[in-house]
Amino acid sequence: MADSREAPAPRPLRRDAERNRQLILRAASEVFTSRGLQASLDDVAQHAGVGVGTVYRRFPDKEALVEALFEERIQVMVGLAEKALAEPDSWAAVVGFLESVCTELATDRGLREILMFASYGRDRVGEARARLLPVVTKLVARAQADGSVRADLRPTDVPLIEFMLAMLAEYAHPVRPGVWRRYLAIILDGQVLSAPRLTAAIREHAEINGRFTKMEVQRMVGWLRAGSLLARLKSVPVSETTVEPMK
Repeated sequence: MADSREAPAPRPLRRDAERNRQLILRAASEVFTSRGLQASLDDVAQHAGVGVGTVYRRFPDKEALVEALFEERIQVMVGLAEKALAEPDSWAAVVGFLESVCTELATDRGLREILMFASYGRDRVGEARARLLPVVTKLVARAQADGSVRADLRPTDVPLIEFMLAMLAEYAHPVRPGVWRRYLAIILDGQVLSAPRLTAAIREHAEINGRFTKMEVQRMVGWLRAGSLLARLKSVPVSETTVEPMK
């Protein structure tokens, strides 16, 4: 006869253990945001001011830490889509969603890497994408129905636009981190079909982050040729301080 007794609930962490856990999560958030997923648990421990053994007691490996940390952030992305869908103006909803998601991706390198490359937390990323697509589909369909955006825009175009601008933010970070906003404005301008136009804030950001100068382009090309961007995509640390502007 099978034992029908329920398994005991997991014991809650002691107060000091939970405090250490939150300390580690905060440190990991700061480390992964600035350095990406190439950062190690040793780096997180050092930033948190605890021994690496303390980190391993709370999180057996880096994937467990990444999943715990980014589960909340992925939910934020879903929340942004749902908030946009609640916006009564279909054009403002599309603009607001793209701007808010691109802001998250441009400023958080770790989030950018987990969503774009899914090297950790693949199941959770897959779940987030599955939850996002129906909401994005409704956003696009609603804007197309009232003639706010092009009829050939597809819901699957939206994450590609976001990732394209996120990679621009990565590429241009040493020169002009906010320049992705200029290209967001260009993309949005290409979607406008009727009365709605870019908001004043979007246009202001686009003007502030205007065209690259010749020297800025040279610096970015030099940085790329030195392998910094490619190394980041491969999670190999490379010092940016050794890259000189091209002559």
